[in-house]
Amino acid sequence: MILDELKLDGKVAAVTGAGRGLGKAMSLALSQVGASIVAAARSKDQIEGTAKEINDAGGKCITVVTDVQKLSDINNMIDTTVKEFGKIDILLNNAGFGIARNALEVTEEDWDSILDTNLRGMFFCSQAAAKHMVDQGSGKIINIASGAGLRGLKYEVPYSASKGGVINMTRALALEWARHKINVNAIAPAWFPLESHSGTYAEDEMKKKLLKHIPLRRFGEPS
Repeated sequence: MILDELKLDGKVAAVTGAGRGLGKAMSLALSQVGASIVAAARSKDQIEGTAKEINDAGGKCITVVTDVQKLSDINNMIDTTVKEFGKIDILLNNAGFGIARNALEVTEEDWDSILDTNLRGMFFCSQAAAKHMVDQGSGKIINIASGAGLRGLKYEVPYSASKGGVINMTRALALEWARHKINVNAIAPAWFPLESHSGTYAEDEMKKKLLKHIPLRRFGEPS
């Protein structure tokens, strides 16, 4: 099996935005190949649900309520990871969101909230984890970017800007931390239909438009 070649036994992975969607799916997958998981997000109920699935399946997962807009929460998440497991091998920066809005109607609050979560928060999560990874002489940081960061997305200007920043931030950090044997990479998914989109414009109209640009005419599943 391909999973046998991807074993992460003994590794420790912290995942932000781990309560639902891609973050939850990636937490489950990392656990399935042997990693211990620190599930972080703002919603206590959601990350506890993720932890229950992992622990019930024989894995190990702890939760840390974390708002990546708050530096104190970020530091607490990383400190808790190292205190509980003695190290951090993998940081998966997944927390992020966007607001569909005409650029003429974007508010300062919209801009600050999206950029603070998607870009600023991701940087300071990376910085906090890398301080330990430098001492360890190894580490993997995986940033969830977006296709919107490569080509832009109408009505998603702050989101597109933040994800474009994530992509170039990833390049810069990869160059700077390579000498410490820390790999920094980004994944740029397209749009995934998640439970949070159900019954919205994104679910109805956006689906039809987006599917026209996908050769297989189907979306991926988080798993």
